[in-house]
Amino acid sequence: MGTLYLVGTPIGNLADITFRAVDTLKSVDMIACEDTRVTKKLCHHYEIETPLKSYHEHNKETQTEPLIELLLEGKSIALVSDAGLPLISDPGYELVVRAREAGIDVVPIPGPNAGLTALMGSGLPSFVYTFVGFLPRKAKDKKAVLEQRMFEDSTVIIYESPFRVADTLKAIAEIDETRPVALGRELTKKFEEIQTAPVQTLVEAVTNGDIPTKGEFVILIEGAAPKEETEWFSELDIHEHVEHYIRQNMKPKKAIKQVAEDRQMKTGEVYDIYHQIK
Repeated sequence: MGTLYLVGTPIGNLADITFRAVDTLKSVDMIACEDTRVTKKLCHHYEIETPLKSYHEHNKETQTEPLIELLLEGKSIALVSDAGLPLISDPGYELVVRAREAGIDVVPIPGPNAGLTALMGSGLPSFVYTFVGFLPRKAKDKKAVLEQRMFEDSTVIIYESPFRVADTLKAIAEIDETRPVALGRELTKKFEEIQTAPVQTLVEAVTNGDIPTKGEFVILIEGAAPKEETEWFSELDIHEHVEHYIRQNMKPKKAIKQVAEDRQMKTGEVYDIYHQIK
């Protein structure tokens, strides 16, 4: 039985490919790729002579099973996308599911990723993030996704085309025009650019041409500030707090101890305040 390799490829700069990725692409029996013209350029650059097979969003229904059959016959296949990681907003999910169902080994070969590349250089919080990929094209559906994601305590990572980036930025601004947003384009290429500013500022920069709408874009939206949790007793003074527990048939000594735990205070300190002992 063969092995299905999921190989990360450069998102722009061809030098970003790993030694392991090149070795894998040279050693497999076939490379399944989105666009053979794009992958041919990569193969030519690294002298990779492995046969190419077209596998993309529009032919996956007819090409998945033939690839599975080749793997079951003992052929090893590398799956690549035009740029970045297979399956991450790119084709390959159905093929991986079928391979795992058939007991075929699936081996990921790490590589570049546009979303995380932009996140690293954005200056936005990177500890918690949510990858959304491409938003729905319909304005109503796009707004619904943004309204849900923009109020979570997580940086949102979105992919967008140059033809829709202005509309998407405007949709974000309609929800919160002051929200910090980063816009990344031409990542790892000569004219790489990552701009971070309030979203309304970016809308104006794209509209007046200060940020050219060329190349694929990554939009990063800073997450909403976490809501501060207020304790239920925050408006009570210590005497009122103790009395609250006493009214629930708790003995004064136990009520004082409970208040001390609630407020993370020493029991003796609560006792002295409650009994007005100076």
